[in-house]
Amino acid sequence: MSEWWTAAAAIAGTIAVYAASKRAYRWFPIPLMLPIVTGTIVIILFLLVSRIPYSVYMNGGQWIESLLGPAVVALACPLYEQRHLLKRYLLPILSGIGTGAVIGIVSGFVFTAAAGASKEWVAAVLPKSVTTPVAMDITTTLGGDAPLAAMFVMVAGIGGVVVHARVMDVIGVTDPVAKGIGMGSAAHAIGTAKSLENSETEGAVSSVAMTVSAVIVAFLAPLAGNLFL
Repeated sequence: MSEWWTAAAAIAGTIAVYAASKRAYRWFPIPLMLPIVTGTIVIILFLLVSRIPYSVYMNGGQWIESLLGPAVVALACPLYEQRHLLKRYLLPILSGIGTGAVIGIVSGFVFTAAAGASKEWVAAVLPKSVTTPVAMDITTTLGGDAPLAAMFVMVAGIGGVVVHARVMDVIGVTDPVAKGIGMGSAAHAIGTAKSLENSETEGAVSSVAMTVSAVIVAFLAPLAGNLFL
């Protein structure tokens, strides 16, 4: 019975924190105030201050996490609405996604290798730019720690959302298709959610980039792991 109560409390608390974070984002619409950023910080601080073990929180958190799959599938809706656009720019989109997937893998290895990280850390970083379920499976295949991979996925997603607008301004990219390719390839579902706020076109392309990138990385990351590890 106690597990049910802790699970219910974790779910209710997470939803409440997200709702409050979303309202705060409406008041201060800047990247650092995104609900995924502020909500994550608030929950981490609460667990630390209250000394509640992460395993206890995950009694309910795992049920929320299980909704990630259906949420990703739901991204097919804007994808269908923008199918004509995707057909028109099929080659640039696929080439951009492929380049982004390769850069995501290589950059992960370069940074961890330069830091002298262990093989388990390298295995967790290689698939950092794809959505959580895929990244965790890839990391497990490479002999790494799946929860650690999930953390790096969060860092990549949040980091991509925070710097996306500034980077695009600096390099002069204004086309929503190009923005969507970059966001989906580098910041997966978190970035796609932000792209959907910007425009339906950018969100649809970002959804495609996230999905195709996951497929490419699922093939390339194990090969890179055998080469690098």
